[in-house]
This record gives sequence, structure tokens and C-alpha cells, in this order.
Amino acid sequence: MAVSLSGWSPERQATAPTGRYAAEMIATRLPGLALAAVGAAVGFGIHALLPVVPWLTASIVLGVIVSCVGPARPALDGILRPGLTQASRRLLRIGIVVLGLQLSLFDIAKLGWVAILAIVALVGASFVITWAIARALKLPGDEPAMLAAGFSICGVSAVGAMSAARGTDPKDTATPIALVTLYGTAAIAVLPVLAAPLGMSAGTFGHWVGASVHDVGQVVATAGTAGAAALAVAIVVKLTRVLMLAPMVAITSLTTRRRTAAAGPGSGASPKPPLVPLFIAGFLALVLVRTFIPLPDAALAIAAIVQSALLAAALFAIGASLRLERLLRSGPRALLAGALSWIAILAMALAAALLT
Repeated sequence: MAVSLSGWSPERQATAPTGRYAAEMIATRLPGLALAAVGAAVGFGIHALLPVVPWLTASIVLGVIVSCVGPARPALDGILRPGLTQASRRLLRIGIVVLGLQLSLFDIAKLGWVAILAIVALVGASFVITWAIARALKLPGDEPAMLAAGFSICGVSAVGAMSAARGTDPKDTATPIALVTLYGTAAIAVLPVLAAPLGMSAGTFGHWVGASVHDVGQVVATAGTAGAAALAVAIVVKLTRVLMLAPMVAITSLTTRRRTAAAGPGSGASPKPPLVPLFIAGFLALVLVRTFIPLPDAALAIAAIVQSALLAAALFAIGASLRLERLLRSGPRALLAGALSWIAILAMALAAALLT
């Protein structure tokens, strides 16, 4: 008799009272969800003590550390697994939805059409180049597409969104997430050092950071080293890249639907994903809310905290689900793919910043 992760067989699920089944599902997920919440809280504590360390980066690193503790493995793969899986998927998607409140189309329009078109072109070129590098270095499975999404758009959030659109095996997201975290964190130390020799103004530096660094938290930590002017530009440029998540995911979903249809019934292919996943629709809806409905600053500040908390819990869960030994098997090739892509994106983003 087949048994699900929750410990309920399909037969029991079909015959159990709805309330009892729901209570059992909640009970099986609570331990893992609670651990993810604790991990996010500790990550915030680290960020509060060391502001240069982004909250999300601290959370995923903590999760990886927990995953490396041998005695914890049985619990991570057992009682904690349902909740960690729920956190890494559901909380990540909800966090992406709430991220929409950070985006105003009016702020993006202030960049000017030349800058906006340059950012769109940069995202497309970054995706194709990263994917080609990863394929050339023979990264397995869906890792090239996941790496391309994370490096070109918005880091771990993009990896989660694209994996949902493609029906990607969770194991194919581990290496891309680790590389996004590694090189995005490296940017915090490397880019400010390069700014002075390159003779950049605060605005140019902010544009470069926003166009090249992966996660929003990493952008804030990097651009903040050059002051408020650089940070303001970096955030608008970065959020313009984030907006590209919606069309990229829609294109991916359409491609996946066609691939599934071509495979035909009985091929073992994953079911067709929706053309626009629900969480992407929610993300776009909140972008429109932020753009056309005046919202109090306090509400936006609360939304930013909620979004960060959700993503931090999701990233801790993802980190706790990683198995470092699996990552090390493709280590040299994966590290080289990440390094080559990072350097290419930094160079293209610098050119865009200088020209616009």
C-alpha cells in the first residue's frame, strides 16, 4: 500500500473525515515549519548584529550548516521533511507574491526607455549566456536553466519560480541556489573594491550593482556601501530586473506545456503547468496595487518585513534540504560555470551602466 510523506495512504486520505485529515496534515508539517521559522529568526539575528550580511544569505547558510550535522540527518529526512518541503515551496511562492508590493511601475519609468530596454536586453543575454555556459560544462538535468534564471533575474526567488514553471526535480535546484548565494555574497565584498579604481559615480555604481547582483538583499548590502544615492538607483534597477520574472516564467511555462503535449499521454512527462502560475499572477497583481493605489509607508515597511521573513524561512528550508556531498560531486564544473557567468554579467552590466 502506497504511503505519502504525511504518513497517510491514498486509501486513508479518501476515507478519512476532512477535518481529521487536515489536522493530521498540519501536525506532520508543523515540526519542519517551526524549524524553518526558527532558522529565519536566527538569520535575522545575525543580520542585526552584522548588517553587511543579508538576512536571506544568513538564513540559507544556516540551513546548509544544519544539513551538515550528521545526527540531525534522520530527523531532517524524516519527521521534519514534510514541513521543510512545504516551507521551501509554498512560503517561497508567497514571498514572491508579496515582493510585488516593492515594485512601482512609475519608479521604473523614471529610469527612461533607454535604460529600461538595456536592462531587458541584459536579462535576456544573461539568461542565454549562463545557460550556454552551464550546458557547455555539462551541468546535469535542469541545472542550466535554473542557474540561468537565478543569475539573470533575481537569485533564489527566480530559481524557485522557474522550477515551479518547469516542474523541475528539487535536486536540480540545489547547485544553482548554492551558486547564487556564493557569487551574490562575493559581490558584496568585490564590487565596492572595484568602484574606486573604475572611477564610478554613486549613480553609476548603483546602476552596476542593480543590474548584476542576484538577490535584492545582496543588492542592498552592496550598493549601501556607496551611500543613499547609489542605493536608490540600485534598488530601482534591480526591481526592474525582478519584473522580468513574470514574462520569463510565462515563456518557460508555455515551452513546458508544448514539450509535455509533444511527449503525449503515457510518456511519464509532468502534467502541463499553467501558462501563468498563480503566484506570478499574484505578484503582478500586487505590482499594480503598488503602482496605482497609494499605500502608507508603514504598510509597505510591514510588507517588506513579511516578504523577507517568508523568503528567509524558505531559504533556510532549502539549505537544510541540501546535501553538500551531492553538490561537491559537480563542484569544479559548477563553480567554473558560476564564475564565468558572474564575470560575463558583471562586464555586460558595467557596460550598460556606463552607456545609460
